[in-house]
Formats: sequence, structure tokens, C-alpha cells
Amino acid sequence: MSTMRDPAHSIVQDREIPADDGPGRDESPTLTRREFVTATAVAGAALGLESATFGVPNIVSGAAASTIKFGLLEDRSGNFAIFGLNKWHGTQLAIKEINDGFTLKGGLQGPGSPGVFAKVAAKPPIEHPKLGSGSSVIDRGEAPSKDAVVWDEADEYLEKSGDQGVLGRKIDLIAPDPQSDNRQFQSLARRLILQDKADVIMAGFASAEREALRPIMDENKMLYFYNNQYEGGVADKYTFCTGALPEQQILPVMQYMIQRFGRRIYTLAADYNFGQLSAAWTRAMAPVLGAEVIGEEFIPLSVSQFSSSIARIQQVKPDWLMMYITGQNHSNYYPQAQAAGVRIPMGSSINIAQGYEHLRFKPPALARFHVTASYMEEIPTPRNRKFVERWRKMFPDEPYMAMEGHSAYVATHLYAKAVRLARTTDKPAVMEALESGIGVEAPAGWVRMDPATHHLSQYIRLASCDENHNITFVAEWPHIDPWWTRRLGVNLVRTPEYKQYIPDEDPFFKKFLKK
Repeated sequence: MSTMRDPAHSIVQDREIPADDGPGRDESPTLTRREFVTATAVAGAALGLESATFGVPNIVSGAAASTIKFGLLEDRSGNFAIFGLNKWHGTQLAIKEINDGFTLKGGLQGPGSPGVFAKVAAKPPIEHPKLGSGSSVIDRGEAPSKDAVVWDEADEYLEKSGDQGVLGRKIDLIAPDPQSDNRQFQSLARRLILQDKADVIMAGFASAEREALRPIMDENKMLYFYNNQYEGGVADKYTFCTGALPEQQILPVMQYMIQRFGRRIYTLAADYNFGQLSAAWTRAMAPVLGAEVIGEEFIPLSVSQFSSSIARIQQVKPDWLMMYITGQNHSNYYPQAQAAGVRIPMGSSINIAQGYEHLRFKPPALARFHVTASYMEEIPTPRNRKFVERWRKMFPDEPYMAMEGHSAYVATHLYAKAVRLARTTDKPAVMEALESGIGVEAPAGWVRMDPATHHLSQYIRLASCDENHNITFVAEWPHIDPWWTRRLGVNLVRTPEYKQYIPDEDPFFKKFLKK
């Protein structure tokens, strides 16, 4: 199949692979060329090393004129389309920028290293009621304080790469629709690997989709990015995760909710691995934080009526709800609970940041809702305003710029930066570059790929939704490491693994998870 190019633009447009029972060829939306603010060069020796490669002959695998084949599997139809479309758009925007000659600032440095933008952070916004702000995240399992070196953000996060595309090669986006179907994911992944010879694959919203894919990626030694917040624990040589983790989301939001609203928690969770394991994190950490889970329910993804759940919640009267429901069906809980008179505060690691329920449903259905997020459109910083402007110039009808769209955008730029650092698209070399401590200045804040775990450090904010569905940020943590699997001994640079750890395998958690 030939590559299509819009002559007015420098992005290589999507190519659709026909699925077994899938849709026909998809055409990318018309892309408007944008003028970018020229960024000043970032100082720092490590970053200079990366930038210096632009002036020497490129060393690439394959013919110099070939494109980089970028496989993308995100749901554009089915139960998870509301999330997948946003991730598809985030990937397209990043590819447009890369093919136009722009890159995210960043390189081989980050918080705690000697480099640019470093400063000492302010006082932590939240203190543990008993342990105080200086207690250890490793020993106590709580969110770290801001008493550390973090990055002072520049308004502009893009700079010229010195290269249209990567190493003289444009990125060719191959993006079939897996239709929220695990079998389609598997079939299309094999086609991307075996027929299209993809250089990289980014795929999946739901954890069930990821777990359907990982064995295929491992078998074929395929470089795989999972760009979604999730329940944590994946330790896989070929998998790199750019979404937020329980230690970056669940622990901070639990701390806040317990301090603000009380110790009695009721959990509503989706009945698959994401919901089950996220609920296990909540059960494990509740006693550590002086709280208790007084009830939990696991809701099948097909369920859209919640009258029985609402009745049980009204009967037990928890202080607050922990929400791990997901998908378009589950989102119906919020207007139904509002109609039934439920006014209980809610905490989450996903809702409103992923599915923008605060815009989809009339106020006050999401009133008193709180979420810890690595990105939300409402972040009130100059660099995020520029990001929103660029996104909406390319996708003017986007209903909301969500957390996972940002993760997909960052992952695409991070991959391109790793290819430049490796000076090849050969997968082992790119993986080695990703394991070098590489980081980028994302629109939400600085992120860094942790070599040992293949997960990002994250800039986390806690958002609160009021009676009118306005968003305010009541706390922030500029740098939370992916520490949990490291505590379990995971070091993928030293010892490759191909599994997912669960809270039951952590001796510290296990004693709190006994039935």
C-alpha cells in the first residue's frame, strides 16, 4: 500500500490496515499547518550531547529515504472510543510536529541532576496527619513531598530538532481501529509486526487490551508503548509505560480524601484487571492511612444501570467513594446517582481526567469529585495554554484534551528523541536509549523514563470539581517516581522480566489484603 502525503503538509498520513471484520480505509483529518514559537536552545551538557548528533551524518537502519513505520492501535469505535480517539489525536499532533522539524525540550537529565531550570520546590501541599511531610514514601507507602529538586517550567516546551522527521525519515502512521475488541487488537498487532514491519507499536486503553497484546510483543521482540494510566506492576523488557501509576495517583488522592472527608471508604470498580487491582491498592493502603474500606463492588463493563449499587451506597453511608468505573456504559452512574440524591464526595485516578464526565453531564452530577492526574486540559500554566492552542488548531472539534491524549503525545515525542539518541530505529538500540535516563519537557511538566522499571516519573496534580463543574487544582507533586516495582526488586536493565506484579506479591501490602 502506498504512503499518502498531503502536499500542503509535512505529516505522513494514516494508513489503514483492513481488519478481519473491521472498517474500511480511514482518512486522516485535514491538517492545518501551524506556526510555532521558536524556542531558545536549552543549556546543559547532557542535552548538548543529544543535540550535537544533528550535525553529523545520520546512521539509520534501512534505506535513507524510507519512512519510520509507526504502528498505533487505539479504539476509535466501541466502548472505549471516547478515550481512544483522544489518544489517536495526541499521536497525530506529535507526529505532525516531529515531521515539521520540532521536538520536545529535554535530554539525558532530570530532577536531581545538575542542569537547567532546577530549583528547590515549595512546602508540600499535603501532610500526613500522623507522619508529617517528611515521612518516607518507600517505608510508609504515601505520596512523596515536594521537598526535592524539581523543574522550573519554561513557557515554551518545543524547540527545533534540526531535522524534519527523525534522522532524515518521515514518520508513517499506520493506525487501524481495533474497535475495543481484544481479538482485533491481537490480529492487528500481528499484521503490524509481520506484514508492515512496524518499528514501534503504541497500543491499548484498557488493561485487558494491554495484556492481550504483551505476549505478542514479547514473542516478536517488538518495542511496545502503553500510553495509559493503569493499575501498575508491569515489568516487561519490551514494554514502556507513559501513564500514571497507583503510587502516583491512588496514594495521593487517598491521603487527601481521608484527611478532608473521613476514613470510611466505599469502592466502585470495573470488573476486570484494572478495577480489581486498583481496588486491591485501596484495600492495602486504607489501614496504613488510618482508614477502612467498608464495601466494594466490581461492575461488569456492560452494565449501565446502577440502581442497586446506589441503594447499597445510601444504606451504608460511606464518608466518600473511590471510583474505578470506566467506559461509556459505566459513566451513566453519575447522572443516576445525582437523580437519586447521592451527594457523597468521590475520589478517583481516572474519571473526569480521562472521560471528561464533568463536561458530558449536567452539574452537579460530578460535584465534590477529586482526581489525581498527570494531565488535564484546565492546567493553568502558559505552556499548557500553548499546548491547548496547538491541539485545537489541528483538531478544532475535540470535546476535551484528556490525560491519555497527553500521554500518547509525550510517548511519541519520547520515541523520536530516543531514535535520535540511538541514531537508528533498530529496536534494541532504541530501547537502550530509552533506558538511559531520558526525559522531556512535557506540556504538563517534566517527565523522565525510569530505566529500571520502564515507567515515567510524573508531575501529578489533584483536581477538584465544584457544584458548577469548574476545575481547581488543590495540590500538586512535581515529581513522583515509579517506585513500587523497584521496591520489589525490578531492574529491567539488569534482569529482563515479562510479567505483571500484583499487590498480593508485595509483603508490605499482603498483610493488609488477607481476607
